[in-house]
Amino acid sequence: MIRYVIRRILATIPVMGVVALFVFLLLHLTPEDPAAMIAGDLATPAEVARIRTQLGLDGSIVTQFVDWLFRILRGDLGVSIFSGTPVSRMIGQRIEPTLSLALSTMIFSVLVAVPIGVWAAWKKGQWIDRAVMALTVASFSLPAFLVGYILVVVLSLRLQLLPVQGFASLGEGIWPFVSHLILPTVTLSLVFIAFLARMTRATLIEVLSQEYILVANAKGLGTARILLLHALKNAAIPIVTTIGGGLALVIGGAVVTESVFAIPGLGRLTVDSILHRDYPVIQGITLVFSATYVMLNLAIDLTYTLFDPRIKYQAD
Repeated sequence: MIRYVIRRILATIPVMGVVALFVFLLLHLTPEDPAAMIAGDLATPAEVARIRTQLGLDGSIVTQFVDWLFRILRGDLGVSIFSGTPVSRMIGQRIEPTLSLALSTMIFSVLVAVPIGVWAAWKKGQWIDRAVMALTVASFSLPAFLVGYILVVVLSLRLQLLPVQGFASLGEGIWPFVSHLILPTVTLSLVFIAFLARMTRATLIEVLSQEYILVANAKGLGTARILLLHALKNAAIPIVTTIGGGLALVIGGAVVTESVFAIPGLGRLTVDSILHRDYPVIQGITLVFSATYVMLNLAIDLTYTLFDPRIKYQAD
């Protein structure tokens, strides 16, 4: 088990190295001089030179990468070109809304998608199964921003049940915190719920056709016991993998959702940074998102041994 964990941790090092290389090249893949492009058309040569020095573009690209990498390893993500604020501080100020939205979306999606996926698989071919599949197709088809605006009009403006926009910290109270998250969470969850429900259904259908499930049915075991203890446990690895992969959907959707609901999180900071061509901030956010994604998938890989002991034994 320890060898398996060490092997998986070591495997993330080259992955993070490739991620760091691509994040670094974001600034250098632009067709024009990055400093001149950031400074704008009306900038003087002195302003362009100042930005070039601030970005560390004076040396060779190898020297720049090594310097940038050592700064990253020390936790220095650079300084915003426009505000002069350290990028790490900007991310720290915005991470609570995004983290709250991502966690609530993941939890809500799993609690909704897995049961309806299991239900649809158990009732395969019946009207319940067809209704679940129709709802998932509709969820895939509707743009997230359109769903968000519909929810705002109906639940916030017409019925006045929930706040229209913004974010309330957990320190301001539980209900303000939860009420500001409900609409963004539902909006961001729809596609992930559809994706996870379909994956759960497909995996369960395959497992339910196995002989040991037929034997369990013949022995008269209850439906809940067959589904939860025998079928779902053996279908857990593809489902857990899908949950990990869904984080990419959540991160990508958070950019749109935070813009729709005016949430001051990393998604809006990303949009603002792209509009202002603030490359240090874009690089910092991309690196944080990528590292989070890699670490979460590492954690998911480690949970495989909980569902299938053969993985642990093969690794040892």
